[in-house]
Amino acid sequence: MQHVGSYYAATANAHQPWPELQESVQCDVCIIGGGFTGLSSALFLTEAGYDVVLLEAAKIGFGASGRNGGQVVNSYSRDVDVIEQRYGKQTAQMLGSMMFEGAEIIRDRIDRYAIACDYRPGGIFAALNQRQMGHLRSQKALWARYGNHDLELLDERGIRREVATDRYVGGLLDKRGGHLHPLNLALGEAEAIRRHGGRIYEQSAAIEVKYGAPHRIKTAKGAVSATFVIFAGNAYLPSQLEPRLTGKSMPCGSQIVTTEPLTRDQALGLLPNNYCVEDCNYLLDYFRLTADNRLLYGGGVVYGAREPDDIEALIRPKLLRTFPQLRDIKISHRWSGNFLLTLSRMPQFGQVEKNAFFMQGDSGHGVTCTHLSGKLIAEVLRGHAERFDAFAKLPHLPFPGGRRFKVPLTAMGAAWYALRDRFGV
Repeated sequence: MQHVGSYYAATANAHQPWPELQESVQCDVCIIGGGFTGLSSALFLTEAGYDVVLLEAAKIGFGASGRNGGQVVNSYSRDVDVIEQRYGKQTAQMLGSMMFEGAEIIRDRIDRYAIACDYRPGGIFAALNQRQMGHLRSQKALWARYGNHDLELLDERGIRREVATDRYVGGLLDKRGGHLHPLNLALGEAEAIRRHGGRIYEQSAAIEVKYGAPHRIKTAKGAVSATFVIFAGNAYLPSQLEPRLTGKSMPCGSQIVTTEPLTRDQALGLLPNNYCVEDCNYLLDYFRLTADNRLLYGGGVVYGAREPDDIEALIRPKLLRTFPQLRDIKISHRWSGNFLLTLSRMPQFGQVEKNAFFMQGDSGHGVTCTHLSGKLIAEVLRGHAERFDAFAKLPHLPFPGGRRFKVPLTAMGAAWYALRDRFGV
């Protein structure tokens, strides 16, 4: 399998390919999945001296890691105030202390390994009504409590200076956020793993895991024996490989388009300071400029990861609602990708067997959370499990309706929240 026909695949950095596994090998750690979760884990572990084998069923960054909106968004899909209400003050303090760490890891990786991925600082949360603006004021105060003072509230005049649309009544600028080319970040991290002696195999899907001492992971043409195994497949992990990981999560699709290149004046006319933007709706829209001055615009969710028939027909009306001045612009690329949703919207960490770990379900905040999870699993293997366990102890319930009805019931719930967004209540 090759990368989908996205803008990212069309502009990926040149790199040496990785081979298919065609023999039996041994290692300390076998990682299943070549997205950000697997890459972050492998890089932290190889830096620490572990012998690591990473198995990717298709190409590095094939899944959500190489297809997403490219926004570096801090915190989790549920913010720390919700975490405190649900799980208590101690859990909130522990998770809150890590809520900006994923973005710092990304910036450190880019600098340390000179990864060319078009990183630009600054991200805006845009409010469509006064209720959402009130939430952003609370969010600013909350994040400041946990150490992020690089935040600026934007009133209606301020948001219109930053985004050339009349849709928003205000916003919150997070200068610790930003945006980048996610596939090139993934490819750069893979090269760093290779530099540290890690072995990566593409087109090498894990088809069976036999737990033991060591664990044995089988592919179509080879096998890996490993002391530790890490499941890092997220929405692209086959359910039959480890069924215990799929019952409490659901793959969901998101769609993105990019326009043809704009002139520099057109591009900076839309977003003068080149910040990325996401609105505050439950089913949110998000957009940014690419390095070659295209507008990248995404939004909507397809529950159950069904591929839409016409992506442009879904996204173009959203784009034009925000930027009607682009009514004559052509769309150059359109694609979809799956992320993994949990009922709580919190990541799922834990063990399925002794020395067999999993990290999944970032629920739309995967760019930053995956990089944090890689650091935490490296801490676990080195004997420091406290921070990993703070996530692993979170309770996770199955979606209502079981396998047959969880998609329609979740879609019904989302429709209710979308209606609330529409009327600003």
